[in-house]
Amino acid sequence: MSIIKEVSLKNLTNWSVKYLINFDFNFDEKYKQIKLEELLVKNTEKIVIKDNVKYSRVKIKLYGRGVECRDTLYGKEIGVKKQYKVKKGQFILSKIDARNGAFGIVPDFLEGSITTSDFLSYEINKEKVLSDFLKIILTTKKFRKFCQNASTGTTNRQRIHEKLFLNVKIPVPTLQEQKKIMKKYNQKIDLAKEAENKFLKLKKDISKIMNDKLGIKKIHFSKMRGLQVVDYKDLEGWKISNTQLIKSTFNLVKLKDLILEISTGATPPTNIKEYFDGNINFYTPADLTDVMYLENSKRKISQLAIDRNKARVFKKGTLLFVGIGSTIGKVSLINNEIASSNQQITGLVINTKVINTEFLYFYFNYFPEITTQEKTLATIPIINQKKILNIFVPHPPIKIQLEIVEAINKLREQIILLKNNAKKNREKAIDEFEKEIFNNEN
Repeated sequence: MSIIKEVSLKNLTNWSVKYLINFDFNFDEKYKQIKLEELLVKNTEKIVIKDNVKYSRVKIKLYGRGVECRDTLYGKEIGVKKQYKVKKGQFILSKIDARNGAFGIVPDFLEGSITTSDFLSYEINKEKVLSDFLKIILTTKKFRKFCQNASTGTTNRQRIHEKLFLNVKIPVPTLQEQKKIMKKYNQKIDLAKEAENKFLKLKKDISKIMNDKLGIKKIHFSKMRGLQVVDYKDLEGWKISNTQLIKSTFNLVKLKDLILEISTGATPPTNIKEYFDGNINFYTPADLTDVMYLENSKRKISQLAIDRNKARVFKKGTLLFVGIGSTIGKVSLINNEIASSNQQITGLVINTKVINTEFLYFYFNYFPEITTQEKTLATIPIINQKKILNIFVPHPPIKIQLEIVEAINKLREQIILLKNNAKKNREKAIDEFEKEIFNNEN
């Protein structure tokens, strides 16, 4: 570790030791380096919010993943009345999330949208730098690290120091050189997008297989006229005006007739450290992605937590169903001998004599609008155990279930390959870009 670190006086814009030690981008010196303040002109167009006017508000996704519409509200619903108006093509960043790569270019459809003072927007000097070239440099891992060091405040409300940001020098090749660099970058990105479009189409093909094989049709009572008949055995309550039912070529069976056991997870007391120092998977909704079989969780618990009945035990093959929160209806299968989950997840032990485990997973995974139709419409959506048990499931013979599973698994294998291909091309695009801009980067 170096005892003394030299910093040129012309680069000295902050006296923070943490900032100075980490202020080393190692940019390739073959390109001229220019301060951001010479490339960006701050947007100062303010607007006073009027109650009866509708406004679009901006949201910047993390890690350079784009700028989108947060929501559209009438002025009377917006608390802060003095805001800034942005224009298409402007460079924009979130002061709070700059350390996580919340940078982007305002798209055409967000022309005239509004932001609070927690966002900074700038006109780009296009005589010196291409918009996309600038955005990519500012979303590299090295630049994100700089933003972390140049942000001050409490842990969750750190804001980037604008002066430090604008004083940073970045390499700016000629416009012609930038175009060549971006052409190579975009070739890889185009390949990634092509793969992504293909696997999105395959996802639609999977839904079509389920629809066609099961003959699923959704019925909205609100759109029906005249006298309707509902079997007494299917009547869960007296209110049917907003009920959505389904029809299928095959018998519809309630989930309670297809499982052996249902139980909801629980979180051990977090103040007892010993409950969380083990290696037993403790699943939360964040762990349930598009993966069918769960192998590993972000959090772990100990055998002690289980021995003291502070956590629910789920065995291999259990179907986990998110019953609370924004990802309600997400499902995955446990692939560990034992595991546990928090209270947002309900575990279902499937009766494999009457229904195939993967078939049931696919049904829940590709028809969440059906399996979550009874969720509460409160701030936090909830489906309790009773409602989960009353979910209707098409029940074809096991032979047809296996045919559906086989067809879907073949498509999912292609999807996995395409996803990996897309990921590799995106990684290669940024890797080659950074090698061009940074010195000795591997």
